[in-house]
Amino acid sequence: MFTDDRRCEVFRKLREQDTRAFAHLLTPKVFTQAAQQAGLRIGNSALNLTNLVWLGVNSAWHSSRNFADVLALTLKILQDAGTWSAPVPVPKRRAKSTRRSKHDPRGSDPTNVTEEAFVKARKHMPWSFWINLIMVLVDSFEEQHPDIVRYKKFRLLALDGTCIDLDNWKKLSSHFGTAKNGKSRGKTQARMVLLEFPSVRMPVRYELVPLAVGERTVAARLLNGLRRDDLVLIDRGFWSFGLFWQIQNQGAFFGIRLMAGVNLRTVRKLGRDDRLVEWTPSDRQWKKQGLPRSIQLRVINYQYRGFRPSAVVTNVLDTESITRDEWAGLATDRQKGKVLSDGLYHRRWEIETSLRELKVFQGMEGNLRSRNPEGIAYEIAGHVVLYLLIRWLMVEAAKAHDADPLRLSFTGAWNELQDMSHALLTSSRQRVATVLLPRLLKRIASHPVASRPGRHYPRPHDTQILNKGKGKRRLPSKLQTAAK
Repeated sequence: MFTDDRRCEVFRKLREQDTRAFAHLLTPKVFTQAAQQAGLRIGNSALNLTNLVWLGVNSAWHSSRNFADVLALTLKILQDAGTWSAPVPVPKRRAKSTRRSKHDPRGSDPTNVTEEAFVKARKHMPWSFWINLIMVLVDSFEEQHPDIVRYKKFRLLALDGTCIDLDNWKKLSSHFGTAKNGKSRGKTQARMVLLEFPSVRMPVRYELVPLAVGERTVAARLLNGLRRDDLVLIDRGFWSFGLFWQIQNQGAFFGIRLMAGVNLRTVRKLGRDDRLVEWTPSDRQWKKQGLPRSIQLRVINYQYRGFRPSAVVTNVLDTESITRDEWAGLATDRQKGKVLSDGLYHRRWEIETSLRELKVFQGMEGNLRSRNPEGIAYEIAGHVVLYLLIRWLMVEAAKAHDADPLRLSFTGAWNELQDMSHALLTSSRQRVATVLLPRLLKRIASHPVASRPGRHYPRPHDTQILNKGKGKRRLPSKLQTAAK
């Protein structure tokens, strides 16, 4: 990759202008630390690692535009606003000749980088830089907000996977594979497994793999390196003796729904619908891996009216650390004046919401442009980092206005960022810091959403829906009869 000091400085300035909403989060220190941990140099080209991250996030933000438009959009806005002046860095030393060959790929315009150059640089961007960047951001978030990611003494995590539909290009189909059954049969899909903080819906780690790689295999890699007293909420599909021991051997804990057909031997009762059991799997593969023949677990049975019977299985054996009611509670509004939170295991559903926000509201599924695996991985990394940054802003908005981060609307935050993006891009740095960012956080906090795991909140009647707005709308005959 060629170097060009002037072009590099131009794109650095464009990046700084375009990331002002996240400038206090994506600092130069963060990029430097991520590069050091990955054993890489950021580089001094216009398409260095820092600028490639910016363009990846921008590509996720402007998912309906092609790469060429994304590259040029920021410059067009600044030029039209009359706030752009190309920086001219002082040369290190005078060159022997300033004349360039007509074959020089850099050209004379420092604001021009072709889509072909961008695609080539993106293809060779080390994957380790994305991973380390996310890790550095997560560590920085924990340092600033240590209590918000914890439940009692535990650092609370959630794990789940999903499939992402891709276009049926030959390179994508041969690398990621196609679905073999279900409604997506024959479609090209990639598998994504995500680990997040469910209390703020913030990604911690993720991996993108072909469909042939099982979710449990990916989960084992993501859960390698857990901290002591981490508590991971896991979907029942990840039920695995090996995964349980991997978590326990790291001094960490898990909660998972009981899988049907598993033979558990009751050791003793711990309380109402709460018992200590021993599980000895019949599969001999675990013995070959040097694992113990059995594991002690705790089973909490529960059932609420209108819901099927269920049970939570965990290796948190101390009933005082997390009680039965804390594991299996369900939020309602039946007790006037008292706010009840949902049960601990039910917080695993926050990761389902995150995956939906990523795929649907943020447009990660259905708007990916690339036709090769490297490009898809790059675009999805940009989406994950963008989602992380927006969630971080939502936490800051919640803290500044005494709200719960989970009770703020992601769609509302997205729309507020869209509405203010032009002002953030064209205003002075001082105005952004003192006026626009506080105003943005206030607007994000103005979009609350209700917690309704029990669906006990009052809902509008059909007559209210019928009469809402200026004109009356005709309801179907059955609803007209019910509304009378």
